[in-house]
Amino acid sequence: QVQLVESGGGLVQAGGSLRLSCTASGRTGDRYAMGWFRQAPGKEREFVATINWSSRITYYAASVKGRFTIARDNAKNTTYLSMNTLKPDDTAVYYCAASFGGQASDYESVYSYWGQGTQVTVSS
Repeated sequence: QVQLVESGGGLVQAGGSLRLSCTASGRTGDRYAMGWFRQAPGKEREFVATINWSSRITYYAASVKGRFTIARDNAKNTTYLSMNTLKPDDTAVYYCAASFGGQASDYESVYSYWGQGTQVTVSS
């Protein structure tokens, strides 16, 4: 089993920044890709960013590209999502997810483990 715990969410004004963290525990001796997803009120969960084990591969949703950066520190079993120039449309619950043996992906189905989510609220 793997547990994922997100942190770093909060309330920020438009144009501000936040950094989310996701720390994994449990089956951390294996290699795994990580993804960030978000779900806004009344909307389906959507892909935000993903990174492979070596950090050589990252990609982003078009809506966040150039503003968000995904990174990871495997020694700390932690993945980060740095969010800059935040907009009210970025308001959502943000989830991290892990895919063991899988590639970095924007498909939810490849991720076996999910965190509980952290709320990000951007005020206008």
